[in-house]
This record gives sequence, C-alpha cells and structure tokens, in this order.
Amino acid sequence: MTRRHKKTLYRIIAAGLLFAAAWGVSEIFDFKKLVSLALFVPPYLLIGYDVLITAGRNIAKGQVFDENFLMGLATLGAFAIGEYPEAVAVMLFYQVGELFQKLAVGRSRRSIAQLMDIRPEYAVVLRDGREIELPPEEIAVGEKIIVRPGERVPLDGRIVSGSTQVDTSALTGESLPRSLSAGDGIVSGSVNLTSPVEVEVTGLYAESTVNRILELVENAASKKAKTEKFITRFSRWYTPCVVAAAALIALVPPIILGNWPGWINRGLVFLVVSCPCALVISVPLSFFGGIGGASRKGVLFKGSGALEAYAKARTFVFDKTGTLTRGSFSVTEVCPRGVTGEELISLAAGAESFSNHPIAKSILAAATSPLSAATEVTEHPGMGISATVGGRRLLCGNEKLMTEQGVEFIPAKSSGTAVYIARDGEFIGHLLISDSVKPESAKALADLRATGAKKCVMLTGDGKTVAAAVSADLGLDGYRAQLLPGDKVAAIEELMAEKTDKSTLVFVGDGINDAPVLARSDVGVAMGAMGSDAAIEAADMVLMDDDPTKLALALRISRKTMAIVRQNIVFALGVKGLVLILGALGISNMWLAVFADVGVAVIAILNAMRAFKVK
Repeated sequence: MTRRHKKTLYRIIAAGLLFAAAWGVSEIFDFKKLVSLALFVPPYLLIGYDVLITAGRNIAKGQVFDENFLMGLATLGAFAIGEYPEAVAVMLFYQVGELFQKLAVGRSRRSIAQLMDIRPEYAVVLRDGREIELPPEEIAVGEKIIVRPGERVPLDGRIVSGSTQVDTSALTGESLPRSLSAGDGIVSGSVNLTSPVEVEVTGLYAESTVNRILELVENAASKKAKTEKFITRFSRWYTPCVVAAAALIALVPPIILGNWPGWINRGLVFLVVSCPCALVISVPLSFFGGIGGASRKGVLFKGSGALEAYAKARTFVFDKTGTLTRGSFSVTEVCPRGVTGEELISLAAGAESFSNHPIAKSILAAATSPLSAATEVTEHPGMGISATVGGRRLLCGNEKLMTEQGVEFIPAKSSGTAVYIARDGEFIGHLLISDSVKPESAKALADLRATGAKKCVMLTGDGKTVAAAVSADLGLDGYRAQLLPGDKVAAIEELMAEKTDKSTLVFVGDGINDAPVLARSDVGVAMGAMGSDAAIEAADMVLMDDDPTKLALALRISRKTMAIVRQNIVFALGVKGLVLILGALGISNMWLAVFADVGVAVIAILNAMRAFKVK
C-alpha cells in the first residue's frame, strides 16, 4: 500500500467515525434539520471533497458525464431533500470501492513491473586490459564483458570462456536453470548463478532480448481489445443517457402525481446505481491480469486485442524449421557428380559463406578444405543463392532454382532438405541437410487439440519428401511444401477463407521470411529466442523460450481471461439493470443503490484478479 493509499484509508476511517457519531447523535436526539445538516456535513466533506473538486474541474473542461459528476450530483441531491445519512454513506462507500480498485490496479502493475527488474543497470566491459562499468547502451558488438555470479546478463552474447548455470525464469517462465559453457549463446535478462563467464557481445542493447521484452510489455497496454473499446464507447453514451433518465424520473412524474421528495429520491437512486465503475474498471483489469499472468510464463501478448483474438483460435498453421523442428541442421549425405565430395562441399560453402540461413551454416560447418572467395552473390528468395566462385558461376539451392535456371538435375531420394549444386549450368551433385523434430512438438499439438484446436497445418519452403515425413511424424492435418514467402501468404488466405465461423487463424513462425504471413494471419505468434527481429515485430504474440507447448497454455490463459471479462459484463449490467428498474419503481432505496454501485464494482474487481493466477 502506497503513501497515497494509506492517506485515503485514514480519511475513510476518520470519515466513518464522524459519520457513525453523527448518525448516533441524530438518532438519540430529535434535532432540527439545520442541526442534523451541520452534523453530517463534516464527514461528507472529509470523504468527498476530492470527488467534488474533480467533478468541478472536469465540468470546466467540458468533461461532464463521469463517475465524479454522478456521485457529486447524487449526494448533493440527497442533502437537498434531507437524506443526510444516505448522502454521506454513498460517498463513503464510493471511496471504499475506489481504494479497493486502486489497490487491485496497483497489484496488477507491480506484477507487470516485475518484468522491469530484468533491465540491467550496468555491464562490466573489458577495455585495454581493465574492467570498466558502463551502461549496456554504450557497449559495442564484439566487445568482451564479464558476468559474475548473481549478476544479470546485460547483453545478448556468446560465452568465450568459463561455464555456468543461468536462471532464465524471468524471460521464459522456465523454473530449472540452464547449463552453459564456452561457445553457447547467453541471453540478456537471465541471471548468472554459479561461475563468472566472459561473454562476447553479439548484439546492441537496443536489439537485445531484454529490451525487446520490455518494449513489448510497455506497449501492450496501448493496444486495446474490441471488448475494451466497446466498454469505452458504451460508457461515453451510457452515462449521459442515465443522467437524462434520472432527470426525467425526478422531474416529470411529480408534476402530475406530486410527491417531489419521493420522486427526486428515486432519481438520485437511479444516478447512484448507474455509475459504470464496475465495467470501466474490471474489464481493463481483467485483460491486464491475463497479459501479466501470461508474461510470467514466458508468453508475451502485444495488448489485449491479441489476447482476445487468440482466445477464439481454432486453426493453427506452423512454419517447420525452428518452429516444429530444432532448426539445427547438419549435412547427412554428400552425393557428388563429376567432382569429389570434399570439393562439392567446399564449392557450396564458398557460395553460402555470406548467408546466415541455418542451412548455409550447416554447409559451412561441414567444409574441411579452404573456401574459395565468392563474388557477385545473388540471393533468390525461397530458392537459394548464386555466386561466382573460382571464376565460375555456381548455383546452390532447391529444385525450383534448378528448374528456373534450366539445369537438368537428379532429384534426391532420401528424406531431408536437398541442396542442389550446379557449376556453369551443369549439375555437379547435391547435399542432403537434415533437421530433427523438437521433442515438445508432438505434445504441443496434442495439447492444442485437447484445448479445442480443430485444424493443425504446416507450411514450409522445404521439399515434399521432408514435409511429408514431418507431417506424418507429428500427425498434422495437412501440409504444403516448396512455398515461397508469397506462397505462404496465399496459403494463409485460402485457409482463412475456408473458415465457416468467427474463429481465428494462428500462424506460428520464427524466420524473417515469416514476417509477411505473421502480419497477414489473424494472430501471428513468433518464437522469441531464435526468432528474427522482423518476425517478432510482425507478430501479435511472442513465445520467449521457443517452446511450442506454451501455445496451449496461452490458449487457456486467454480463454479464462475472456470468460472473466464476460462474467463481469453480464454481472454488472444484470445487477445494475435490475436495481435501476426497482429504483424507478420506488422499490429500492439508496442503500441498495450503494451495493449496486460499490458492491458490484468490488465483486467484479475480485473476479478480475483471478486472471493473474496461472496454473
């Protein structure tokens, strides 16, 4: 509880004691109205002065119809007709509800703010043989930093000496520490647990894992769901309408039927009940709780809009490499034709030496002889690469590249990704690159189906043989192979057109070539640990540890959150609607009106808090 919250609590207690004393004295002694008014004014002003001041300021700015205006008008109206205890009670319970709301929102913000603790304060960099503490923003790529036990890793990098265990729970929700040694990558935001390590920085702070997470969380609140936007619009029209209705109830019937105090009291009850606090507070709080609970498990939603859309997901479409498979390739078969196997690998590695693609890295890792320098390198998206190596034109890619360039080749028969090589238009062999399915992928698909997924499909740029093998291994509902980035977008659009309900389609990918299809799908999910910056930027949701089993967890979180939102909307509107009707008929009094306002708000907030808890 903050200092401001404590101050409000003390005001509530003091005003409550004054109110109880005034009520007790007025019940014992039969005072005149003027004396009773003097007894109840001090507790009213003590507890309600800020509401009245805020209402006055908002009216001066042209912002008339808000909860401060409603509370001020209702309570001053109650004073005007001599209902002094009711006036103070309404304001007192309203402030209790407001304090409860602020405490709930504060708790939710602290939950999200725990992520902000992953922001590193400094980095220990090695320069000229000395250790210097500098802000992470001032460290360049390629510099060496020291991370000691207990320190948070300030920048993404690669361990060059030492071995240790790191805690990645703040990033991925993974409870067990990871063991890392020389050559392993280490991500910013994780905590070094056991031994000092020397790390070579591989990325600037602005591009680091920790900074990406913080930006996603900080920007999430600004992206509202359709339900949230509806509540905002609803409140904008709802409040003026109920004020007008209250005025009609208070002023029109007594002209015909008389009994001005009774009808004015009904109008005031109508005003108190009509305050939309329960909706305006609990709906955003529910979304905030769902986003916060998911983030603690390593799932980052980019706003409540993404969470709401993901809750309706029934079709899941996956990229293959790095999403369903490990994305760690190796050369498993060398099939030369007119050259030696070593020469074939060396030529392919020379052509691929400028590429960062996982397949290119596997070819480079397999090369044992010195590489010839490649010039005039041209990338053919989704097909391969062409370059001049040793003064001769080399093509290195898939079947489409060979066909497009008019090269006659012998198709590979084994399962894997075939890389065909041609020199000066003549086919000289192929390399077979193999990847392995992630052990979590089968469980992820089973969990999704158990959670309500109707269709799971794979889209890949790999050949049909590889795609068919992975699809059969995982039991997918279908696959499409040999797709260029544009083909993937077209395939997504076809799948979206096949939907017959209002469910959403989710695409899960990690590569830079997945960015267009991530942006085109209803909900794009990027793999945050291995995923490219472009993919993460285009996505609506990020899995920070690349674990596909988190997809089902995120689905459960989003659906639970949306169920809470719907419960609060139905409960708040239902209770308020009933009490509004009873108030207009003169059946309900001010005390029931207080429950319909403050009580409903408190219950809705308590319900919204359940969204924070994720099993």
